[in-house]
Amino acid sequence: MLVTMSTRRELLTVLPLMAACGARKQRIIGVIPKAVGDLFFAAVHAGVRRAAREFGVEIVWNGPKDETDHGRQIQIVDSMVVQRVAAIAISATDERALRAPVERAIAAGIPVTVFDSGVEAEGYVTFVATDNYGAGCDAARRIAALVGKKGRVGMVMHKPGGTSTMLREEGFQKTMAAEFPEVVIAARQYGMADRAKARGVAENILTGNPDIGALFASSEASSLGAIQALHSRGLNGKIRLITFDTSQAHVEALTAGTIDVMMVQDSARIGYEAVRSLTEKLAGRTPQHRMDLPVRQVTKNMLSQPEIQELISPKLDG
Repeated sequence: MLVTMSTRRELLTVLPLMAACGARKQRIIGVIPKAVGDLFFAAVHAGVRRAAREFGVEIVWNGPKDETDHGRQIQIVDSMVVQRVAAIAISATDERALRAPVERAIAAGIPVTVFDSGVEAEGYVTFVATDNYGAGCDAARRIAALVGKKGRVGMVMHKPGGTSTMLREEGFQKTMAAEFPEVVIAARQYGMADRAKARGVAENILTGNPDIGALFASSEASSLGAIQALHSRGLNGKIRLITFDTSQAHVEALTAGTIDVMMVQDSARIGYEAVRSLTEKLAGRTPQHRMDLPVRQVTKNMLSQPEIQELISPKLDG
């Protein structure tokens, strides 16, 4: 494998940590999120750290800044293969682009678990994620009910190539077509994993479709863009909105009536289960090959419930 200058820098950063961990006889698991700055992955990281403490492993957490930077994520995977980490957990920025590096890791004898967003590779240990297709189906049914099972709706989509959001969008579209023929998806556009671009997309949809009754935003960035677009036009509560993921801005919009339903993943559990599956594999056991976790549909009147508070505000200190 070609060792680039970027890979050398990764080695210089992590090899001292590996030496220290070896002295403590701890194994190192590399965890590679799609984007280190997303609130969703911050909560995933909390679950990862909890599992690391519980199972006695060391974690190297490293990912690209932006979900669209699959080139950087490929570099990180290859660097971890060179470092000979004990195992890798990855949320793929692009299901096709990450296939070759993931397969290189597996061929090198490094167990790989895929979490949150899939990759077109074989031989991984476990795939752990939200049931994204089912969540999209549920979102379609909720929006159809909100608009009286007829009318025009729009989709603020995430980006091409990300399996998790593509499945949500597919589930939404197929369910709407099959179960609610009088609800027309009048417009659908990608926000490219960027809240500012997602706001522009939502603005375009609203401008081009003044009779639209509802929006479905399929990711954190898409949701924040849609919220901002509705705020800017004074359409809070007038256009129905179903969002995905959670943040303080989501909760405020739900409280204010801008969001009707917030679809929330158990992100901390996703991170925890990803690490747990690899510790089981390293211990010689056979972990569950696939884990589909349910999404929780949160409405305004549920916000005071302790279990909902724990879900939407996980302890990010791990």
